[in-house]
Amino acid sequence: MSIAVKRVYEPPAKSDGYRVLIDRLWPRGLKKEDVPLDLWAKELAPSTALRQWFGHDPARWESFRHRYAGELDKHAEYWRPLAEHAARHTVTLLYGARDEEHNNAVAMKAYLEHWLHTHGPR
Repeated sequence: MSIAVKRVYEPPAKSDGYRVLIDRLWPRGLKKEDVPLDLWAKELAPSTALRQWFGHDPARWESFRHRYAGELDKHAEYWRPLAEHAARHTVTLLYGARDEEHNNAVAMKAYLEHWLHTHGPR
């Protein structure tokens, strides 16, 4: 199992494997044709209301992670195929935020890894 997290502005690497952008909004300053990725999974991003509430405020990080997990719990049809892919191949979750520690990709990685460790792929 291998799930990596990478800022979308960083150059791609062969080790990235399956590259998935999980932001609802396209990253500023980048042209779609210039970003090598396998999937833009907008449906895996936090809801607009949650994203705006969080505002990348580190003081809200733990609450954001909990609320985001609650949103993900309701939509397994979107993230489960990605988790199952990650059980066999490298998946890199791409994000656009400047904060490398407090962003939806970091939260998604923890969510997927927890699910894989407790349930495993089907």
